[in-house]
Amino acid sequence: MPYDLIIFDYDGVVADSEVLNSTVMAEQLTAIGLPTSLDDVLAAYTGKRWRDNRPAVEAALGRLCPEDFHTTWFATCRARAPIHLKPVPGMIDFVAARSEARCIASSSGPDWIGVGLDLFGLTDHFDGAVFTGLVVERGKPHPDIFLHAADSMGVDPARVLVIEDSEAGVTAGVAAGMTVVGLTAGGHIRDGHADRLVARGAHHIADSYAAVAAFMDR
Repeated sequence: MPYDLIIFDYDGVVADSEVLNSTVMAEQLTAIGLPTSLDDVLAAYTGKRWRDNRPAVEAALGRLCPEDFHTTWFATCRARAPIHLKPVPGMIDFVAARSEARCIASSSGPDWIGVGLDLFGLTDHFDGAVFTGLVVERGKPHPDIFLHAADSMGVDPARVLVIEDSEAGVTAGVAAGMTVVGLTAGGHIRDGHADRLVARGAHHIADSYAAVAAFMDR
């Protein structure tokens, strides 16, 4: 079936940023008294909004997080971005080759998404079509952000292809009634990740953007 809209998650799908994001989060959690590794963050927190992760962090910590935790995280990630932030391999060529409408629907905030789009020269490719978890009451794994994006773009959810890398994101896309490709092309992918995406309902697993294109054009 042809698709009228491609919805891209951002971290791990557009930007190969999950290792950067998660490394900074692990450093900050460790610094406030909750020893945390990169793999701990990848397993527990990726794909979700900070406000949805915060209760779990505070439960493990046994007290409230510092109020500036997230702003410090963003400032640190932004400072490291010029060196460490790259697009997911093949993403830019994929976008250039596709004629379908496109948008981003991400748990990350618009400022962080803007950093990467500017660095990658993709701002114009998604102009006016970036939707974040700030605009919906419930974040991923709930379907709200994807349904909001499809409605805003004027597309039936049944004719949307979602590209996601996280369990929470795959769950959200499936719940929205969309076709979901689990992308495993980012630097954060660990053994067993594809199986976990399948368990969440991913309709197809692609280890590259070439494989996404092949699935769409089959």
